[in-house]
Amino acid sequence: MANNNYKEKHQAMPIENHDTAAWANTSEMKAVSQVNIPDEIQVRNAKEYVDTNQK
Repeated sequence: MANNNYKEKHQAMPIENHDTAAWANTSEMKAVSQVNIPDEIQVRNAKEYVDTNQK
């Protein structure tokens, strides 16, 4: 079987960028469940993104 050199070279590159995700900037975290609660600004940005990308 042939070696897949492309896959080996590019395996370290991230596929997604999570820096701008709503959960990246957390304002607080729930004590028991460890669920991130995003800032109000992040929630507004996420809603705006969803509203502009509706089909």
